[in-house]
Amino acid sequence: MSYATLDDLVERAGDTEIRQIADRDRDGTPDPDVIAAALSDADNMVDGYVGAKYALPLTSVPAIVITWAVSIARYTLHRNGAPDHVTADYKDAIAALKDVSRGLIALPVAAGESAPSAVSGEVLSVSPDEVFTPQRLRGWRC
Repeated sequence: MSYATLDDLVERAGDTEIRQIADRDRDGTPDPDVIAAALSDADNMVDGYVGAKYALPLTSVPAIVITWAVSIARYTLHRNGAPDHVTADYKDAIAALKDVSRGLIALPVAAGESAPSAVSGEVLSVSPDEVFTPQRLRGWRC
């Protein structure tokens, strides 16, 4: 399941821009494989950050996640350099995703959707057997 769709990209950027950046064969329509690759890259990036705090896949996708995925996919589609406003949206999305992964932003997830189990904080260690035990030192005097 993709977080964003071609319709989401068109709604945000407009049909003209999407055709300009995703029509690689110059037939007048966005290439489905180019769009799919950009959306997949965006999904992977979102999952990488969101997965640190939330169970994946998200059963319900908050609108803000769609916005971030659109910003990332749109930036990815501008392979010859994105305009400043597109770059700013991309950087804002990544910054917000980093905040999600650190727990500074909570996603409005559906009831019952839980975060991954937290680490208990226990420290575990492995060490070799003791060499000088009281039993082995019995009878030795200094």
